[in-house]
Parts: sequence; structure tokens; C-alpha cells
Amino acid sequence: MSDPRRIWRREPAEARREAMVRAVLSLVSEGGMEAATVRAIAERAEVTPGLIRHYFATKEDLLAAAYEAHMDDLNGETARHATGATATARLAAFVAGGLRPPVVDPAAVGLWAGFINLVRRDGRMRAIHERTYRDFRDRLERMIAEALAEAGRPPDPARLRDMAIACNAVIDGLWLEGGALPGGFGDDDLERIGLASVGAIIGLDLQLKGDAP
Repeated sequence: MSDPRRIWRREPAEARREAMVRAVLSLVSEGGMEAATVRAIAERAEVTPGLIRHYFATKEDLLAAAYEAHMDDLNGETARHATGATATARLAAFVAGGLRPPVVDPAAVGLWAGFINLVRRDGRMRAIHERTYRDFRDRLERMIAEALAEAGRPPDPARLRDMAIACNAVIDGLWLEGGALPGGFGDDDLERIGLASVGAIIGLDLQLKGDAP
């Protein structure tokens, strides 16, 4: 007769930690924050509840790690598209990459919404939110500066910061609406509107060329 106890996999420490983080993200995506109980996380990650406590002193520590991973994933996926022969092309590809799947995705927006109340209440979560926001905005600011310099219009630092904040807000707003209402937009509406809007803010034509990624 087989042993009814679950046989837990032996994996490297980092792989087990990653499995716990990904388990939180999948559970929150499916059922909201209340679905991410310690028992459910352990089942999904195929570890014991005791092992979770070995890696994370509190459940809040695990939630913070999961939120940070989610935001870093979104930023990294957007940045991956920032390629091109010119600074303007790289900026256009970056904006477009943040406004198409897999970045624009109902599950990604649902995860963000699931965590946002914790961001308001928890200082550590708020610090993660601020850090990942600034990472994205700073990258955008550098790319805007490079594109404007390429066009012979190096911007004043204060004006550059304002433009980066405004462009970031455009991208964030379109991302949020596109993920919340996936059937409400045409295939290229978000990136087309995003490129036109960011281009209008900084005064450059950001239309993607035919060979853009």
C-alpha cells in the first residue's frame, strides 16, 4: 500500500523560493489576495508550510517578494523591446512594448490590483512600488533625453523630468485600461495611441517602422 503522505520534491534553494513566489502570483491572479493562504501557497508550490516559514519569516515577507517579482517582470519585459538603430526607434519600441501583450494582460492588471491596497497600508510594499516606478520612469527619461539629443534638442533637466512623468502616466493609464477591458480596444489601438501621445508630449514622431520588433 502506497504512503498517503505527499512526496515533496528536492530542489535547489533558489528554485524552491521562486516556486513559492510564483505560487503567490498565480493564486492572487486567480482568486485575489484572499486566495493566497499559506496552505494554498504550499500546495501550489509543492512545498510544506514549514518550508515557507524557513524561507520567509512572515507571510508579509513572501507577499512583498511576490509583488516585487511581478513589477520587475513587467519592467523587464517592456525594456526587452527597447531595440533599434536610433534613439528615437528605441524609445518608440519601448513605448510600444509596454502597450502590447504580454505586458498588457488582464492577469497582470489583476495582480497589480490585488496588491495595491497593501501598497497603501504597508511601508515595505510602498517602497517596492516606488522603486519599480522610478526604475521604469528613469529608463524612460534617459531614452527621451537620448531621442531629443539625437534630434538636436537636448532638454532642460526640469523639463525632461516633467516629460518623463507625463509620458509614464500615459503608458500606465493605457496599460491599466487595456488589461481591465481587453475587448474594448482594437489590436493596435493602445500602442498607436501611446506612441502618438508620447510623441506629442516630447515633440517627436514615434511611429514604428515596418521592421520594428
